[in-house]
Amino acid sequence: MNLDELKKDHRTSYLAEMLQKLLREEGEVREMLASDESLHELAAKELKSIEEERERIEKQIEEILNKSDKEKEEFPNEIVLEVRAGAGGDEASLFAWELAHMYEKFAETQGWVWKVNYESKSDLNGYKEASFEVKGDGVFKKMRYETGVHRVQRIPATEKNGRVHTSTASVAVLPIRKKISFKIDPSEFELEYSRSGGKGGQNVNKVETAVRIVHKPTGLDVRSTNERSQLANREKAMMILTAKLQQLEEEKEAKKYAGARKEQIGSGDRSEKIRTYNFPQDRITDHRIKKSWHNLPKIMEGGIGEIIKDIDPVRNHSLEHESATVTLGRPASNGIESGAVGSEDSE
Repeated sequence: MNLDELKKDHRTSYLAEMLQKLLREEGEVREMLASDESLHELAAKELKSIEEERERIEKQIEEILNKSDKEKEEFPNEIVLEVRAGAGGDEASLFAWELAHMYEKFAETQGWVWKVNYESKSDLNGYKEASFEVKGDGVFKKMRYETGVHRVQRIPATEKNGRVHTSTASVAVLPIRKKISFKIDPSEFELEYSRSGGKGGQNVNKVETAVRIVHKPTGLDVRSTNERSQLANREKAMMILTAKLQQLEEEKEAKKYAGARKEQIGSGDRSEKIRTYNFPQDRITDHRIKKSWHNLPKIMEGGIGEIIKDIDPVRNHSLEHESATVTLGRPASNGIESGAVGSEDSE
């Protein structure tokens, strides 16, 4: 064990100090024994006592470090966040863009690194679909319950008669884990290359750097277009696809203990909603915990910290006590408890 490193860790610093003290005492006893063999019996008892205490402390340190490694694997500090427009046409794509913007602004407040993997934009510059890589301390632990279908109610800018429209966008949060529970077979993947277009310089626009990977058995496909080389995009796309396949494996295991679940990104249908953003009433409602918050302009500029804070303990409690649980932050069944919306969010 590296005592210097253990001292720097607040979880093990006091144990490292105790361990260092014991090692010093052990050295003193051995020196005493070397100078006077008549103390052999007394020294043997003392060394045995020190050894037992040392083993106890080392075991404690190992338990702490193993627990930390387990937490890092359960809640990795890297995710892929995907948004996709659902029901509602152009308005849905604009809302998908706003959700991505909201999460990017929140990531800035957390000191996380936000990077675009892939964007497919609508005619109004909204997102048909987009994928982002987010890195930082606690990112999956905080973001895991954002998965699901988000619904918006408002008067679109293109609406001439002042009617409130309802649109949806889906969010998926995929943890990037270091360990995977399945075997990767290269023959199951199909790779396609194309020019990226957009920002990135001459190389990105003129060379086939964009990569699309299809997993033939499942039909899952992933694109990466924003890296400067084909190799980097291929590695990024494979990382994301691996995360999706890992998710499927975990879902298979989870179905043994809970009911079948919908895909994270879902169909975008209104009935799957987990949250409603009601602009006319300046209210956002999370239907899983039946709670609302106000000040939508602030929330849409990244002010979702209070929402995330309120959802986390409630969802954790439901995970432990409900038969229909959430896996990887996914709402069970159709993603909304019966009667959660009430008349206040009727279309």
